[in-house]
Amino acid sequence: MEKLRSATPQLENSIARQKNYLSPFRSGSSNVNIPHSSICKDLPWQQKTAFSPEPLYKEIKSYTTTIATNGDPADIYYPIAKSNKCPVEFPIALLMQGALVDKADYANFASQVASYGFIVVVPNHERTLTAPTGQTITGLFPEQRQVNDVLNWMVAEDANPHSPIAKIVDSDKLGLLGHSFGGSVGLVASQEDIFIPGISSPNYVQPPELKAGIFYGTSFRNPVTDAVLPLNNQDIAIGLIIGDRDSVIKPGSTAETYDLILNPPKALITVEGANHYGITNLDNLIREPNRPTLAQSTATETIARWSGIFLQAHLQGSSGAFDYIYNTGDALDLNVSVISQSPNFGQFLNLP
Repeated sequence: MEKLRSATPQLENSIARQKNYLSPFRSGSSNVNIPHSSICKDLPWQQKTAFSPEPLYKEIKSYTTTIATNGDPADIYYPIAKSNKCPVEFPIALLMQGALVDKADYANFASQVASYGFIVVVPNHERTLTAPTGQTITGLFPEQRQVNDVLNWMVAEDANPHSPIAKIVDSDKLGLLGHSFGGSVGLVASQEDIFIPGISSPNYVQPPELKAGIFYGTSFRNPVTDAVLPLNNQDIAIGLIIGDRDSVIKPGSTAETYDLILNPPKALITVEGANHYGITNLDNLIREPNRPTLAQSTATETIARWSGIFLQAHLQGSSGAFDYIYNTGDALDLNVSVISQSPNFGQFLNLP
């Protein structure tokens, strides 16, 4: 091993990164920012019971507002904690919409992800894109800088006594969700040293609060050549979900994107019978020629559950959620097939 390490410095760095990543799971630490956590015995992720893939919270509320840092209208979904013993803070999950898909179309998905213990932010981000031919189109298109804008705004929202989510935002932990074009934006946001016209934003700085992202119906491609690009995600965990009936983003393109994610942990979840719009409230008969064979409500619940549990594993530090994503969940869910690579893969399974 010493000879191998000296010959391959990148492998040595990978081993160190895997050890650091695994430490909270080995110790059983939840890594969740809960003030006065010593008396918060009744919080779902602290209970000493067997892990369940069911939502943590039954009551979800939402409100519509404007993101002060960029003027975007947004819908906010958040869980209601029943604990009266201490404050509860929830990590942030920013959902970046598919091209020309309104935020309201993600209401079912966003509320279900929120039920796993997250404040889900769903903006409408309108802008004008220019094609290489010079043609322009104005519509709903997310971009990289929303990550910084939303995080900064959420810090202010948490401190605003008039906000419905005052004092319940864990602004130290940010996860990304995304659909189609928005998923591509999320993948670009997971790395700093790349600029893709139409998706990247000038002077984007990846915030240290960004820990993970999981995206539906997307791939990471060069918009000019259409070639799938390698993704240097560093320490950010990446999940990809694809419907096997998707004709807008071919499942093979998503699988190739998964293969080119350079750093584990990573996961590829295929939902059998879902098409490109399995994540939205309704199927889209115009933009997706393939009809799903899985009921829309089942597809949305499946995508939301795997997204929520993925973020539980990597933002809340839940060892049960981690095990579900990388070991047991595939066998428990008849509607999905999963391939994954966790930090303790292969010969590194028993890292000291």
